[in-house]
Amino acid sequence: MYAFDYQRASDAQGAVKTLSGDADAKYLGGGQSLLAAMKLRLAQPSTLVDVTRIPDLKALFVDGRVVKVGAAVCHADVAENAEVQNALPALAQLAAGIGDRQVRALGTLGGSLANNDPAADYPAAVLALNATVVTDRRRIAADDFFRGMYETALEPDELIVAVEFPVPERAAYEKFKNPASHFALTGVFVAKAADGKVRVAVTGAAPSVFRAQALEQALAANFTPAAARAVTLAADDLNTDLHASAAYRAHLIPVLAARAVTKATG
Repeated sequence: MYAFDYQRASDAQGAVKTLSGDADAKYLGGGQSLLAAMKLRLAQPSTLVDVTRIPDLKALFVDGRVVKVGAAVCHADVAENAEVQNALPALAQLAAGIGDRQVRALGTLGGSLANNDPAADYPAAVLALNATVVTDRRRIAADDFFRGMYETALEPDELIVAVEFPVPERAAYEKFKNPASHFALTGVFVAKAADGKVRVAVTGAAPSVFRAQALEQALAANFTPAAARAVTLAADDLNTDLHASAAYRAHLIPVLAARAVTKATG
């Protein structure tokens, strides 16, 4: 580690003001990714602005057909919240499968989305559920938020305040996880809206989360596990690493989508 300043923000405006005046400052949520990067000196912020004690960012509630989760809400609180379990169980189950108990107790929704790790779970939920990312200055549609590996539409000093998840008719998430980190080697979130439209988001298989349009079309026509398994995906733009080849990930996506459909309709 190295010397840096630490500030605990009491409101969003104060946090944004600090970052606006210091190009090397960073927001600190759960710190599950940022602190590890700092230890490796891959990140060297001059100031860490802790946003986890801002009341508005800790809010978690269901408003009609929308689940609103504050950016500083930890994964464990999403997983264990009775309202979320009732209104959008797929989101609660996703949160319950992130990392281990310690990670879930500290990691936050906003931190996960701002970091946009290629194998993170939350981006799949945001994209498949067509959620809205609410910041201190605007509302960003899910399709516009994720730009690439560790890249989002956020400005350097822009702060995620909350995420609004529309409640679908059916939804489920399935992932093939790394046994050590529990990151998704491949994860698939399937959501069917009341109007019949289907969105399928894939994480862990490419440089950034993406929508699998072939699966969306197949499941919109026939929302069954068999329809998902019948889809064949090209491996051209998928990741190959020491854990799995691109071809293997291409095979996994329809398999996991089928399992998600089975869970969503069961």
